[in-house]
Amino acid sequence: MKGELLLFSTVIVLLQVTCGCPDKCHCHSSTNFVDCSRQGLAEIPSHLPPQTRMLHLQDNQIHHLPAFAFRSVPWLMTLNLSNNSLSNLAPAAFHGLQYLQVLNLTQNSLLSLESRLFHSLPQLRELDLSSNNISHLPMSLGKTWENLTILAVQQNRLQQLDRALLESMLSVRLLFLKDNLWNCNCHLLGLKLWLEKFIYKGGITDGIICGSPDIWKGKDLLRIPYELYQPCPLPAPHPVSLQAQWQGSAHGVVLRPENHNSGERDLLECELKPKPRPANLRHAIATVIITGVVCGIVCLMMLAAAIYGCTYAAITATYHGGPLAQTNEPGKAEAKERFDSSPA
Repeated sequence: MKGELLLFSTVIVLLQVTCGCPDKCHCHSSTNFVDCSRQGLAEIPSHLPPQTRMLHLQDNQIHHLPAFAFRSVPWLMTLNLSNNSLSNLAPAAFHGLQYLQVLNLTQNSLLSLESRLFHSLPQLRELDLSSNNISHLPMSLGKTWENLTILAVQQNRLQQLDRALLESMLSVRLLFLKDNLWNCNCHLLGLKLWLEKFIYKGGITDGIICGSPDIWKGKDLLRIPYELYQPCPLPAPHPVSLQAQWQGSAHGVVLRPENHNSGERDLLECELKPKPRPANLRHAIATVIITGVVCGIVCLMMLAAAIYGCTYAAITATYHGGPLAQTNEPGKAEAKERFDSSPA
């Protein structure tokens, strides 16, 4: 009898856990919607109905999300955590929410986001991070962002946004970026180019209003002409590496400075390699020499031809001049005799 009572009580407890509703929450079983908003909660309620599809936790006092905070609601599709005091999110806080599509984290105290935070949200479509204190976003947040269609990060402390992160959002259509501390220097040119392409393809954005430098403060990034952007200055090389570079160059060996940044290393190599002798000068000297030799040969050939011509003309004149003179002498003598025998 005691065993049956124990089994019966266990079943009742399990049914209460499975089908019950946490204190200070309102559960709507017909729509699988649980509303725990405006209840002064300091943590995620336990024993949430596992069939929950929509969970509202806004307007509470939740400061921290531990790992696996929503393991009891694996079918969750919409999660609203706005207007809390969230400042710390464990990397695995959303682990297990493979069906989550809408996540609202606006009006909290978030300073940054870890790249692993959204890795377990493959179906995420809408992400609202507005009205926080976020100063930077990771360069990549994984394949999760491939399906993202709406991203809101307005009213934060962002100064730059990496173009690689934007290019990972293949499906984004709405992008809200206003009211940040955007530094419109040369490093933001990539973002400008991406936004122009994004708008050309039909995307919608509220634009970027520059917070610095002073010359662009209050200006729309998209309205600043390309021609007014100056190239970013090259990073200064380390003195020791620079000295080793020049010593190696003096011995005909180009040393590569130890630098983990491949872009900076390539720039240093381009700058510190000694300039070779211009190839055009060598070619010009060789061309002059060859031309002189050819001209000399041609002149010698012309001189030889002239000498040959003069010699041939002289020989020909001598040969034809002898017989002609002998032929004319008898005629002259006969004419003289006729002249002398004529009567005076």
